[in-house]
Amino acid sequence: MAELSTIARPYAEALFASAKGDQASLASWSDLVNELAAVASLEDVRDALTDPRLSNEQRFELFCGLVKSALSDQARNFIELLVQNGRILLLPQIAEQFDLLKNQFEGSAVAQITSAYELSDAQVTELLAGLEKKFGLKLKPSVTIDSSLIGGVRVVVGDQVLDTSVQAQLARMRDTLAA
Repeated sequence: MAELSTIARPYAEALFASAKGDQASLASWSDLVNELAAVASLEDVRDALTDPRLSNEQRFELFCGLVKSALSDQARNFIELLVQNGRILLLPQIAEQFDLLKNQFEGSAVAQITSAYELSDAQVTELLAGLEKKFGLKLKPSVTIDSSLIGGVRVVVGDQVLDTSVQAQLARMRDTLAA
């Protein structure tokens, strides 16, 4: 997967450089790129776009026809570039890279919070307040539930992991006792 993100990075960086002129443009491009990524992720679309009987022009028209949002000339040019270079199926990775660049630019990040039990809105807000102080970033929560944690939470922000789950504490105890 690292190879795909390496290939996708220059496209995301070029798109970001073009879009970062104003905040509204950045937000609209982010929404559009995520929509394009969702379309490109569909199995039927992936199969159709890799059909060797289709020309690049047919791939371009097919893909643009599947997108619900109105496409600006700049967006159509971007899609055409991806089709011409055989990179249209990299849109999910391009969207991921674009969102990372957007978050860096805005001084924010996504906090992937995994909890053993469902958290109330107040608990998430309280947890985010503490995490924002620790990381010095504005965090956007993405909360999931994993009962295998037994208790506590695991938080991933970028490449940093804070794991206060019971499962992690038991694993540390096991490692200490085995040493």
